[in-house]
Amino acid sequence: MLSAPSIKLSALTARIQQVMKDAFAGQTFWVVADVTNYSFYQQKQYHYFDLVEKEANGGAVVAKVSAVAWGEGALRIQAFEQATGQVFKNDIHVLVKVSVSYHHVYGLQITLLDIDTNFTIGLLEQQKQAVLKKLLEDMPGVIQKVGDRYETLNNRLDLPPVIQRIAVVTSMNSAGYQDFRHTLEHNPFGFTFDIDYHFTVVQGETKAELVLQRLIDIFLSKKPYDAVVMIRGGGAQTDFLLFDTYLLGKAVAKFPLPVITGIGHQKNETVVDMMAHTPTKTPTKAAEFIIAHNRKFEVAVQTLQKNIVVRSQQLFHAHFQALTTLQNSINASAQAIISIHKDAVYDSKQWIVQQSRERLHQQKQQLTQITHDITRSPAQQLLEQKHLLKELQMNMAFKSKTVLQQQQLAVQHYNTVFKLLSPENTLKRGFAIIQKNDQIITGMQQLNEGDTIRIQMQGGKATATITQKQSYDGHQ
Repeated sequence: MLSAPSIKLSALTARIQQVMKDAFAGQTFWVVADVTNYSFYQQKQYHYFDLVEKEANGGAVVAKVSAVAWGEGALRIQAFEQATGQVFKNDIHVLVKVSVSYHHVYGLQITLLDIDTNFTIGLLEQQKQAVLKKLLEDMPGVIQKVGDRYETLNNRLDLPPVIQRIAVVTSMNSAGYQDFRHTLEHNPFGFTFDIDYHFTVVQGETKAELVLQRLIDIFLSKKPYDAVVMIRGGGAQTDFLLFDTYLLGKAVAKFPLPVITGIGHQKNETVVDMMAHTPTKTPTKAAEFIIAHNRKFEVAVQTLQKNIVVRSQQLFHAHFQALTTLQNSINASAQAIISIHKDAVYDSKQWIVQQSRERLHQQKQQLTQITHDITRSPAQQLLEQKHLLKELQMNMAFKSKTVLQQQQLAVQHYNTVFKLLSPENTLKRGFAIIQKNDQIITGMQQLNEGDTIRIQMQGGKATATITQKQSYDGHQ
């Protein structure tokens, strides 16, 4: 029996190659497919993978072909990862530009020439919007959309006036961690911080559970943190998908401490950014926000301090002027009273002189009468009259001295009263000068509840507010 006609395998593959060349040479195709069986050889920058089409319900594979990317194709994959934040890996849905060829040894070969970033960005945005929609549906009491922004329990929290006790979720090997720490420690205002670092992996979508565990650790620690900071940096642009996960978005939205993010995405906000209290672009920006927040409080305190000093000086000057005026008024009144009583003393002196003269005149008349009587009376009468005259002289001297002493005591009494009534001695005895609106208060009818009064006491001043009025009739 004769053998059937045959050809070499190489001849067959050459024919196939020629047919493929005739059919596909110089042509390229944009193909939508899923990536599977992916492997990457970094040293050579070779990518090997399969492109797969599945049924619409995600079931059976309806088409599959091996593909490769190197050279320009490898560069396009790298650019794709940087632009989208999506790692080129298994189970991603892509739109790729390919060429078709056939090799004697390797068979049918699809070569990736380009990859459409907008297609993938659109898919990622759809995924992110789906996450946001699910968060709104699942947590209506925690998350609401107001205009273009999301209001959450977290971003409705009030930041404390000073952020000092901080819990930081980051990677120990991250450049962002170093930037954040350096910025806080070398701030120009000398602020100090109490920071606890909770290290974890912050790259890779599958690491969301690890980041969530750090948040749980912070919550369970019960430490009185002022804020939680989530930062990443120094990695590839392909590491942001972790922060677009439903898991972390939900945790941050309802976290009971204000969350500040510095994830490092310069273009778009992640889901975590939208749920957090304060999103910033980078770890450095997060640190600068904290410093600026604390500086704002410091400036407010310094301004208040200056205002208190100025107001105190104004009040002191006003009350000093009022006390000076009061002192001058008291001195003038005292001088007037002294002048009045000085005149009274002078009048008393004149009265005493007049009375003394009249009494002397009377005594002179009596002496004249006695002299006359002596000429007519015996020696006994003369002796009696002599004793009477001596007694009268003593009485007159005593009464004159007594009147002068009484007037001197009156003058001394008035001087003592004036000294006791001086502002200084009045304040020393427990009395106080009360003023409202720079006017001295003399009666309860001048005061109302809620009025602010200034009280001048021995050794200083005080400010008070009237909370209650009570009449006093002098018996209770």
